[in-house]
Amino acid sequence: MNIVVLIKQVPEIELVKVDQSAGEVVLPSGPGVVNPFDEYAVEEALRLKEKHGGKVTVITVGPEKTESALRACLALGIDEAIMVTDPLFDKSDPQAVARILAAGLKKIGEFDLVLSGKQAIDDDAAQVPPAVAAILGLPQAMFVKKIDSLDGGKAVVWRTTEEGYDVVEVTLPAVLSVVKEINEPRLPSLKGKMTAKKAPVTKWSAADLGIDGTGVGAGSYTKTTKVTPPPPRQKGEMIEGETPEEIADKLYNKLKENQVL
Repeated sequence: MNIVVLIKQVPEIELVKVDQSAGEVVLPSGPGVVNPFDEYAVEEALRLKEKHGGKVTVITVGPEKTESALRACLALGIDEAIMVTDPLFDKSDPQAVARILAAGLKKIGEFDLVLSGKQAIDDDAAQVPPAVAAILGLPQAMFVKKIDSLDGGKAVVWRTTEEGYDVVEVTLPAVLSVVKEINEPRLPSLKGKMTAKKAPVTKWSAADLGIDGTGVGAGSYTKTTKVTPPPPRQKGEMIEGETPEEIADKLYNKLKENQVL
């Protein structure tokens, strides 16, 4: 069972600033962290490897500093880490990133399963996993909460919906994005951290993947026209009363007044 996990290095969200005059999001200078949702994909890949054998590879797109995210995954027991990095890819939108990752998967060659987190916490787009599947012509199931079985070249998974979940069967190889209900990510061991420091990281450029500037980086088809910080939270209201019943009545009337009920 050869599994590839798509990960993204994201900034620490509380340190992100917005420069309205320049119309830009100002990211912190630090290396960032592994996208939290991707940690569940890494954990699920490791569990599947422990059960079925095989190999787990992580791949990401980003500048040189994204190597720290790959090493964090290596510390958990990942077998191989690949960083696709090139100045040509700077400012790629989610669809462009999907094209780059799809090219990377083609270069990897054979694999049985592609996993990723449901979305990245910096843009919340949730576009990359389904776009990768579409580009490669692979079956896909998004927002998976459980992988029920992997047998006979097929996977049975529980896909979350607004009403609950669907049980679906996909033919392998397939692309799955996962939600946090699927598992509890492990922590790295000291031995794992030491091993990760010395482990090799494969680096591919645009030329290695046969990609030119069309539709990626500055050539991405999505353009940002305006950037503003989120509005401040409204001040809360304390509902008071002589008795719990009175407070409950006031709360009910307030919710009804605001058409919450």
